[in-house]
Amino acid sequence: MIQANDVHGTLKRHQLADGLPIVMDLEKSHGSWLHDARTGQDHLDFFTCFASWPVGYNHPMLHEPAFQQRMLAAATNNPSNSDLYTAFMAEFVEAFATRVTPKGFPYHFWVAGGALAVENAMKAAFDWKAQRIGVERAEDGKHLSVLHFRHAFHGRSGYTMSVTNSDPKKVALYPKFDWPRVHTPRLEFDLDGNVANDVAAEERRSLDEIEAAFKKTPQHIAAILIEPMQGEGGDNHFRPEFLRELRRIADEKDALLLFDEVQTGFFGSGEPWLWQQKGVAPDIVAFGKKTQVCGIYSSTRIDTVEKNVFKQPSRINSTWGGNLADMVRCQRFIEIIEADDLVKNVKARGEQFLTGLRALGKEHGQISNVRGTGSLIAFTLDTPALRDQALKRLQEKRLLALASGERAIRFRLPFVVTGAEIDQALERIAESLRAVTTV
Repeated sequence: MIQANDVHGTLKRHQLADGLPIVMDLEKSHGSWLHDARTGQDHLDFFTCFASWPVGYNHPMLHEPAFQQRMLAAATNNPSNSDLYTAFMAEFVEAFATRVTPKGFPYHFWVAGGALAVENAMKAAFDWKAQRIGVERAEDGKHLSVLHFRHAFHGRSGYTMSVTNSDPKKVALYPKFDWPRVHTPRLEFDLDGNVANDVAAEERRSLDEIEAAFKKTPQHIAAILIEPMQGEGGDNHFRPEFLRELRRIADEKDALLLFDEVQTGFFGSGEPWLWQQKGVAPDIVAFGKKTQVCGIYSSTRIDTVEKNVFKQPSRINSTWGGNLADMVRCQRFIEIIEADDLVKNVKARGEQFLTGLRALGKEHGQISNVRGTGSLIAFTLDTPALRDQALKRLQEKRLLALASGERAIRFRLPFVVTGAEIDQALERIAESLRAVTTV
């Protein structure tokens, strides 16, 4: 067996290995703590595998014999779920559709990968729009487009490359479609949590650009695509009023409203879905990360086209239709979240963290725009260099976090995090800020 100190060297001989300098110990990691097999140290994990591991490490319910037996059976096999069904799959789909998906969204599609979830939401919209305007007019879909936003990250697959623009180096040199991209009317907050920018003016600018885009190609915008909170692009939040305007425009212009909740969904915001907190329902939602298996769910608006992708075989599909082991694990996550009342906990701990960060901002000065909901928390620093230094110091203090946008640090809390662990995180952030101010 390869020793912990040899892991990075072994990987570098065969691939790009530029990740964290940690070798995760799968057995010794626990709760909110990721154990480094190389150093023997625990790291407070507010990174949670890019917001994909919600219930902490080695939760007791993951080690119950009955679940372990189910997981072993699912992982030992790998059926093509799109066409070969199992009782395990049916039990998962029933649990997700009745306990996670909101009412009024009867259609589901499963796939492996968040980008592919978003891409299939877009494909569903293209298919729908082509039939709405007429197949001949659609000219095999070559003029159809998706309206999207600056600072967005929707993935790195073929279609999503054209709507991702959070970091130029991630999409540079790859062919992309010239689809309409509009201004992001993001909220900014003062250190008391009040809106600090003229967001109405920002929204007006965005809506004017949307109006111009639809005027330029009135028949061919199939969908409006947005993250209800942009993650990688800066943890940018939007007012419900703006999302309501998008809902109105989508209805008036005969386009579908797509929400990318790959990062925010599955209870991350303190609600099953962030759009529920905003009070604005989309037509299709893409999900992934914390759900383990990725996919989309859709409302019945798509039924305005009789032969839509949920009725017509093989319009959207994949060999595996997701992964059965991921489905079994997701079902267990649902049971853990319900049994431990983790939604209540993540709401409380998120508020505790926000309050503490705002206090640090008032004390240290360089923190601004503290923002977030539930497990999704961020703040901004004065410069990109200061942000990078702060992240380096946090890693040295064994608190794992992520960059966001040009100057922000984002945290993705494990749902099991305790009040004491939030206090420890705040102490480590304060120590890190004191260190970077002396540089």
